[in-house]
Amino acid sequence: MSTMITLDGNSLTRAQLVEVANGAAVDLDPAALRKVERAAQFLAAQVAREEPIYGVSTGFGSNADKLLGAHPLRDELPGAVRSGRSLHVELQGNLIVTHAVCVGEPFAAEVVRAMLCIRINTLLRGHSGIRVQTLQALAAMLNAGIVPVVPQLGSVGASGDLAPLSHLAIVLLGGGEAFVDGERMPGAEALRRKRLQPVSLSYKEGLALNNGTAQMLATGVLALHRLDGLLDTADLAAAMTIDAFAGRLGAFAPDVHALRPHPGQVRTAANLRALLAGSTLADIPYHLVPRFRQWLPASWETPESQALGFDIGWDWVPFGQRHGREKFYARFRPFRGGKKHQPQDSYSLRCIPQVHGAVRDALEQAKRVFDVELNAVTDNPLVFPDKQAEFVEEQVISAGHFHGMPLALAMSYVKAAIPVLASISERRINKLVDPATNDGLPAFLIGNEDGTESGHMIVQYTAAAIVNDLASRAMPASVYSVPTSANAEDHVSMGANEARHVLAMADDLGKVLGLELYTAAQALDLRRDMINAARDLADRSDAEAFASKVQGGPLADTDDRTGFVAEVDGLRAELAAADAFRPGHAVAAAHAAIRERIAFLDRDRAMDGEVAAAVRMVADGSVLAAARAAIR
Repeated sequence: MSTMITLDGNSLTRAQLVEVANGAAVDLDPAALRKVERAAQFLAAQVAREEPIYGVSTGFGSNADKLLGAHPLRDELPGAVRSGRSLHVELQGNLIVTHAVCVGEPFAAEVVRAMLCIRINTLLRGHSGIRVQTLQALAAMLNAGIVPVVPQLGSVGASGDLAPLSHLAIVLLGGGEAFVDGERMPGAEALRRKRLQPVSLSYKEGLALNNGTAQMLATGVLALHRLDGLLDTADLAAAMTIDAFAGRLGAFAPDVHALRPHPGQVRTAANLRALLAGSTLADIPYHLVPRFRQWLPASWETPESQALGFDIGWDWVPFGQRHGREKFYARFRPFRGGKKHQPQDSYSLRCIPQVHGAVRDALEQAKRVFDVELNAVTDNPLVFPDKQAEFVEEQVISAGHFHGMPLALAMSYVKAAIPVLASISERRINKLVDPATNDGLPAFLIGNEDGTESGHMIVQYTAAAIVNDLASRAMPASVYSVPTSANAEDHVSMGANEARHVLAMADDLGKVLGLELYTAAQALDLRRDMINAARDLADRSDAEAFASKVQGGPLADTDDRTGFVAEVDGLRAELAAADAFRPGHAVAAAHAAIRERIAFLDRDRAMDGEVAAAVRMVADGSVLAAARAAIR
């Protein structure tokens, strides 16, 4: 049984809108319908009194100075037969059919259903003049699964989303096109299929149906819903990368972020701590981390070790190079492996809370704006049937609630934030594959002992291409108004374009995060296996045997040899005494989910299907769900 969402004009939430977009039905609150009926009766009474009301007894936009007559002028021609046409009805119908002129690919069904839901909800406030039966017909069309064909290009975001909303309404009139059960057909046929009747519009109903911000609001809410999940996925990808780097956790400590408590920053740091809980790779002593060396036939002695795709090693710091650093080497063992002896990671790791958190704050600002808009009246003019006034202009007021600038600027903020999140993800991918920056992992995360393999080299290229594309699309549409309607609408928001861009850009952000997870999983395998290979060797060897993995030691029978062997044995003993090294519990769960679909890359192979699988795991939320289930 499908979910039913009750609409009353006052309490629609983003979560409920997403439910309707994905198939939930709606019903209409009886108390709200009484307000709707009151406004419709008020308008009818004013028309009977021949009061001049914009959009009811006048034309629209630059035609607002044209008053409707009692009958068409051509009825007055000599010998003319009275047509019986109602200019009031004709005005509203013409508004819809002439404004349904969008072009381009149709919006997805979820966007169109969200638009319908928003339009119904705002009209339920009782300030738009629509009749109850027309509003009920709109709800019946939504509940029947009729999805009007709404091409994506054509709204300037003031007077609202006139053209796309006209494509919604024209199907209600029996025109246009619609999808029913995935089949595209004429609007009249769609109504017949679902046993619904077309509607003839009354006073102001065309204007009520097409004058509002439903397209930009629908696409914006759906974009924010996707971005919520992508932000958590970005934190997960970053956490997996931190474990793959055996990174430092001090930068995420609560007392650190208490000193600069931006809400998104604090939340991101907390997410990272939760995702990395249980990790013994993060904050590992520097000297325990070996660096990659090329595999050679003589690298390992046991059959199990020979199966590894790498060799490992350290450099020893000679006694003569420690002067002035004695205190340091009393605390840290004198071995240089994969990790440098420095207390901080690069910005793409250390500044994750600051960057991801700032993006979170941009989303939260947009949510605040959109939450207001979901239950706002956004058409024009506004009808106040219960207001006591001498003149009708005080009860039917022309204003500007259709102007989408509040939404447009909120989306501009989010639009600028998306490439930021994608860019820092790409920088982490690049850091993972570059042997100059990946802290001792192999170049491009592949053993490549024969020099024939590229590994994850081109994964970073793809991420870089997407980041560039996102950055080039981040120009805010809201700053570039193009006047319309013969300059009657001389400043517009372009909010519909802004929200549409953000929705599409969210999908591409997900692709970059999928590429990071794909790459980080490979790096995590290598880091974990390299450290645990060192641990296993330490457990089964003595100091002299372990010294074969250490370069720069003194020759046998030299004065420093005894001290060198003793220090090697200290390193060996520390590794041997350690438990197997592992990532955080949540990171491990996400890694396991990836490995269920994508195997470790031990040799070059076709990767396109694997990349697509990683992107799908981000889009369907499965990798994030695996991590969330493991958080303790």
